[in-house]
Amino acid sequence: MNRPIGTGIIVFGIILVAAGAIMRYAVTASATGFSITEVGLILLVIGVVTILLGILVALTGSRRHTVTTEQVNSTPVGTVRSVDSKDNLG
Repeated sequence: MNRPIGTGIIVFGIILVAAGAIMRYAVTASATGFSITEVGLILLVIGVVTILLGILVALTGSRRHTVTTEQVNSTPVGTVRSVDSKDNLG
């Protein structure tokens, strides 16, 4: 799978927005000392901020890349191929 780096963050933000919208606009229950609608509003705001951060991360991209080195050696019985992969940051 070759997804952009911020996809998981964006999906998490969408889930927070959906949960917050349900709590803010669809729940009519009340609790003593606890405001369900206020918690829904907080989740909505946090979800929107999370989506924006995910978009920012996706647009800036990743500095991580993989370096692959392949070496082919001849031996008396044929050829031997060795592959070395390293993840580099920076």
